[in-house]
Amino acid sequence: MTPRRRLAGIGAFTLASALLLTACGDSGSDDGDSTADGDGASTGIVSVNSGEPQNPLTPGMTNEVFGGLVVKNIYSGLVYYDADGAAQNEMAESIETDDNVTWTITIQDDWTFSDGTPVTASSFVDAWQFVANVDNAQNQQYFFNGFAGFSSEEGSDIAVEVVDETTFTAELAEPSADFPLWLGYTAFFPMPEAFFEDPDSFGQSPIGSGPYELESWENDSRISLIPREGYSGPRQPANGGVEMIAYTEEDTAYNDMLDGNLDVLPNVPSSAFGTFEDELGERAVNQPAALTQVVNVPEWLEEFQGEAGVMRRQAISMAIDRETITETLYNGSRTPAHDFTSPVIDGYSEDIPGSEITEYDPETAKELWDEAESMDPIGDYTLNIASNADSDHQDWIDAACNTIRQDLGIGCEFAPYTTFDEFLNARDSGEVEGIFRGGWQADWPSMSNFLGPIYGTGAGSNDALYSNEEFDAKLAEAGSAPDTETATELYKEAQEILFQDVPGIPLWYQNATGGYADTVDNVVFGWDSDPILYQITKD
Repeated sequence: MTPRRRLAGIGAFTLASALLLTACGDSGSDDGDSTADGDGASTGIVSVNSGEPQNPLTPGMTNEVFGGLVVKNIYSGLVYYDADGAAQNEMAESIETDDNVTWTITIQDDWTFSDGTPVTASSFVDAWQFVANVDNAQNQQYFFNGFAGFSSEEGSDIAVEVVDETTFTAELAEPSADFPLWLGYTAFFPMPEAFFEDPDSFGQSPIGSGPYELESWENDSRISLIPREGYSGPRQPANGGVEMIAYTEEDTAYNDMLDGNLDVLPNVPSSAFGTFEDELGERAVNQPAALTQVVNVPEWLEEFQGEAGVMRRQAISMAIDRETITETLYNGSRTPAHDFTSPVIDGYSEDIPGSEITEYDPETAKELWDEAESMDPIGDYTLNIASNADSDHQDWIDAACNTIRQDLGIGCEFAPYTTFDEFLNARDSGEVEGIFRGGWQADWPSMSNFLGPIYGTGAGSNDALYSNEEFDAKLAEAGSAPDTETATELYKEAQEILFQDVPGIPLWYQNATGGYADTVDNVVFGWDSDPILYQITKD
């Protein structure tokens, strides 16, 4: 498709990726007004550096950041998350329970989809049943595993039922006091009847209920969104639309933003970490966010199996100098990781048993590697660390490989994939020949969201195929805890198991490091690092 609007000063575009973030959370607004004229909205088209979605634009299939940024702006849910991560009602009138198991949800009665059809209780129930059913092969199925009736192995219905046009019930398998917090995530969005008539093609021309609608989608180049007439919710667009642009090079995007040819840059390239705050002043963004970066160790690699394999995982972790990389390469815009969650999440701790493997300790690393070699020899070995090459991840991989080679006495190389989607497809098909970069942008602000979706057996974002019954049981116990304090301690115990198995190697927590041109105002980045698009103004 050909977009109706073009931006001056930007050349040809192909897919680019700043980060591999296998999940996408929801942002909300700050509580201020976003106005540029007397009518309460500006008319300019806001340009944003983004990338090509991996899948069709439907809530059930989209579980990566580029598609997620589109989905959460063209669809709406029962609640949305504000800039601080608090859940605010959007379509919901009320979400009530007496026991944290059976929930009664009432929606407002004045919502419509972009095709004019009404949003009803059935719009939610039918969409949830579709995504939750394994027969439909939806990427987001895992997020329904807390519902009664859920099965990851055979087609089944979860326990959600329509009561009337605006009311439905949901029954969980175990009590969960934070259930309302789930509901701002994209997997729980409603879908119109048109989706069920042709799910395969729907995502190319989606019909949503959000503040924007899709105007055009030019693959590997740009996605154009325009404000949706008929949207009645609290996320009213304060601009004339959004264009999401895919750049070949992040440095080019940064320079275009400095020149005013790109309005919003969600991720600053590493080459500008030392200068962007001085260059942008108050338009620079460097704030904590629910973002983590890891290296995943796939279960299909024989050299990382058994006791010797765990030792090798630990050795690699202890041979990575996180302090030096985050200070010299990222100029303090990253924080060395000490657990599997994030410092912005309640319950974060740096004292979980086993977390000492996140400290740089070359002597212990070498001892562990040599002991593993005596138990299960692999001989002359080169460690491959895979990632996409259309971003700047090679910088930190090269830095990590330098100390791994030096401290462990093995080879270590960057294993590049040309584009982001090529890397995702190789990862998802189990064809990556080495350990690989991974990241997580929280779906909702809780410890559970950093653990279950990534490391739970069969989880949609468990890309390394890790499975541990004890870990799964601990997650279930935490999910049914009577209070948040008890749940927090149980989630810490679950992390102890992860540090014993090391299915992933925590690297660092990422700040939201971005910026915007002097062409726009009212730019706020949310708790999940995404810019809140609907409130940006541009004359």
